Amino acid sequence: MSFTDPIGDMIARIRNGQMRSYVKIEMPASSFKGKILEILKREGFILNYSLDQTNEKKTKFSINLKYNSGSPVINNIERISKPGRRFYSSAQSIPIIQNGLGIAIISTSKGIMTDTEARKAKVGGEIICKVF
Repeated sequence: MSFTDPIGDMIARIRNGQMRSYVKIEMPASSFKGKILEILKREGFILNYSLDQTNEKKTKFSINLKYNSGSPVINNIERISKPGRRFYSSAQSIPIIQNGLGIAIISTSKGIMTDTEARKAKVGGEIICKVF
């Protein structure tokens, strides 16, 4: 099964899982998704994730979603750069999400990083999504 936008699919699965109050969701794995999930885990938006082998060639991520007093920790997760319209930003014009309470995940020449890390490294790139 091929996706035209696998990152958009990942974001939709996380959003839908939290709307239904699921503890764990699963999705097909890729290294790019793994780097995004690592940032979400490091910033405290998800509890944990693991890479599971379904058969000899297929792998999937199992993601443990995080809740605070019954409500999801992620209030809003939104795809910014889409396959039909890419959104790039220089280091000086990277947006600040919710006055610094949220993060933007950016694909730079130095790897996938948050907006604050990109500003410190003085690199711009493609804004993948924003999380609040």
